[in-house]
Amino acid sequence: MQSGKLYVGNFTYATTKEQLQELFASHGTVQNVTVIEGKGFGFVEMASAQEAEAAKAALDGKDFGGRTLKIDEARPPKSRDERGGGGFGRGGFNRGGGNSRGFQSRY
Repeated sequence: MQSGKLYVGNFTYATTKEQLQELFASHGTVQNVTVIEGKGFGFVEMASAQEAEAAKAALDGKDFGGRTLKIDEARPPKSRDERGGGGFGRGGFNRGGGNSRGFQSRY
């Protein structure tokens, strides 16, 4: 593992930063916790890659609040170019001049 930042997934939507802090603290120094509200995942940053590896080994696949945790090394976010975009042909406008279901406009 190259960094101390971990992706933590599959926890309940009610999970708080404090609960994750407490869970990971027994495996090293927790520097930062981010919970993506309403999504059931977040990120925990440990002080070192070694501590992150230890936390991952200890907690990945373990039960937490009735859910099986999924823990992995966090990957850097993709750039805008890598994510794609534009919106045309993705449920927005289609090239036929109608709406996204292929119906022609009346006007």
